[in-house]
Amino acid sequence: MNWTSKEFVWLDWTILVVGILLVAWAVYRAVQKDKQKMKGADSEDYLFGKGEPWYVIGAAIFAANIGSEHLVGLAGTGAKDGVGMAHWEMQGWMILILGWLFVPFYQLLNNKMGKIITMPDFLKFRYTQRTGSWLSIITLIAYVLTKVSVTAFTGGIFFEYLLGLPFWYGAIGLIAVTAIFTVFGGMKGVMTLSAIQTPILIIGSFLVLFLGLSMLGDGSISEGWTAMMAACNEAHDGFGTTHMFHWDEADPMYEGYPGFVVFLGASIIGFWYWCTDQHIVQRVLGQTKGESNEVVMKRARRGTIAAGYFKLLPVFMFLIPGMVAYALSLKEGSGIVMDINNASDTDGAFAMMVKNVLPAGVKGIVTIGFICALVASLAAFFNSCATLFTEDFYKPMKKGKSEAHYVLVGRIATVVVVLLGLAWMPVMMSMDTLYSYLQNIQSLLAPSMVAVFAMGIFSKKITPKAGEWGLIGGFIIGMLRLVTNVLTENGSAVMEGALWENTAWFWQTNWLVFECWLLVFIIAMMIVVSFFTPAPSKAQVEAITFTGDYKKQIRESWGIWDIVASLGVIVLCGLFYAYFW
Repeated sequence: MNWTSKEFVWLDWTILVVGILLVAWAVYRAVQKDKQKMKGADSEDYLFGKGEPWYVIGAAIFAANIGSEHLVGLAGTGAKDGVGMAHWEMQGWMILILGWLFVPFYQLLNNKMGKIITMPDFLKFRYTQRTGSWLSIITLIAYVLTKVSVTAFTGGIFFEYLLGLPFWYGAIGLIAVTAIFTVFGGMKGVMTLSAIQTPILIIGSFLVLFLGLSMLGDGSISEGWTAMMAACNEAHDGFGTTHMFHWDEADPMYEGYPGFVVFLGASIIGFWYWCTDQHIVQRVLGQTKGESNEVVMKRARRGTIAAGYFKLLPVFMFLIPGMVAYALSLKEGSGIVMDINNASDTDGAFAMMVKNVLPAGVKGIVTIGFICALVASLAAFFNSCATLFTEDFYKPMKKGKSEAHYVLVGRIATVVVVLLGLAWMPVMMSMDTLYSYLQNIQSLLAPSMVAVFAMGIFSKKITPKAGEWGLIGGFIIGMLRLVTNVLTENGSAVMEGALWENTAWFWQTNWLVFECWLLVFIIAMMIVVSFFTPAPSKAQVEAITFTGDYKKQIRESWGIWDIVASLGVIVLCGLFYAYFW
């Protein structure tokens, strides 16, 4: 057998099939054991899971973030634009904000309401019922039109490059398997799969990185790194792709990553995603059943600290291997052929690395981890959609039903999300700038979410109607910008007519600059509306006020090592920025 084969051989296929069966068996055993403990179906356990160890919470947060957009998109953008996209990935420090600031607030509201909350629940309590309902609608639309569809779409690309499967076989197969897994596994299945795939994914990705650098450096990893940096420094007309900030307007990357604005824009999206998105926050909200506040907050916070360290890894797991793939494409005999101006080439960067760098047998093992990551990430989206629908729409309308009934409704909601995701995929495939489109969607949704959550927590004077206006108004403005993006090809098309000329500032402004100004506008609008609308009630104000007793519980939930570990995340993020400045 040829151990250095650049194709999948019978050993890889055997390991892949056996490995998937073993993973399925492990997940099944975990779910069945959990059901025996539950003694019957319980909608909160199905949707949120029970208290898990801090390291499982950290792995689940990390796994929920890793999807096929990383395997395809992040590696692809690494090959094309180097570390420019690292701003969105080097955000371990942002996850600390979730654990240190938002978890206590969410837990305090839990105590006020007497039950596990969703993010819409938070807005319903702090602002108005309508505000929470709109958040559910916006989140569900975002999940169906971006997260589910994009994950399946890029998953199809990954399987096409790696296994040679036709695109639709890979995409639909991924959705079908994930839907079945989510319906029968619930949150316990997602958490278990996350714990299994995380070490495989990390080890496998670093194997790709180190073996790729070794191939590039003719057996020397350090020489390979030097060769990669040299090749990427010459990319894009000599301006290079090895720095995170682009200040020269002549730099081809300046238009997409303009100066320091790229850090601000990425931070806005990061704040929304890591601190307020149901998809992520649900991993810590589920840790609240039958335990004291101190225990819950300690475990949730330590889980986010662990996730902060995990979040440092994707740059090295996916983005830099994309840069290595580009450098290898310039090396004769590497087996990697790539044109960084061709998106279809760069999208296949990571899959090409797996095929051409890893030895026989290891390809199969690593692919198991990747498949688990795809399923866990997509399942997390499905589960969050089921949670939002069941908790925020169905339960308020159909009170008093059995827990088994609510579980069934959550499963039906999952199936509906699957069908909607499939229906949207042909539209996604018709768009040439899929990854840019995904970024634009996030930049248009994030400002209103960030403004409403941040102002609701940090200000006692923001009124309920101000929150409602901020969320709905920001969403409408964002969707108008999205319409112009589609009509003007993301602002690049030449549009004639008085209407387009007079509104050029709206549709031609760089997407990151637009995002920052949209956030400023929404905050200003909320402040103005607060002057003319009724103040929040005493209960609403008290929900965001730390009492002496609650401060004591928070202080008792952390120790010196929690602080040291958190500072470690911040220092490592800072060192990365310093190296690739």
